[in-house]
Amino acid sequence: MHSLRSTSLRCLPRAVAVMVLLVSGSAVRAASITNRDEVDRKVTIIEADKKADYVLQPSQALNDVCAKGCTIRLDDGEDDEYMLEADDVVSIEDGSLYYDKADAPATPDQPPPGGTKPPAKG
Repeated sequence: MHSLRSTSLRCLPRAVAVMVLLVSGSAVRAASITNRDEVDRKVTIIEADKKADYVLQPSQALNDVCAKGCTIRLDDGEDDEYMLEADDVVSIEDGSLYYDKADAPATPDQPPPGGTKPPAKG
């Protein structure tokens, strides 16, 4: 016969392993934005009621943004907004936002092959 305390201690490693699997399986996904232009670009990210401005230098990337989806504005352009989902990978080229293909990552010197624009808002 085992005491309740020794039984619960033996189950502890199994419970911890299950919790680790649950946490790792539900990893937070977020978008990534890379500036492929040769000039700095201002990026405004609007998530729900939060608004944040960033300045991306050439070849600089913003990672782990828009975890729940967001609206993106480039260079304060309110007429040209883009809607991103949590796992989108996009780049700024010639002042516009384009999807990067996951299977063929682009280098800063060339645009992504077959890249397309994210949907414009409105």
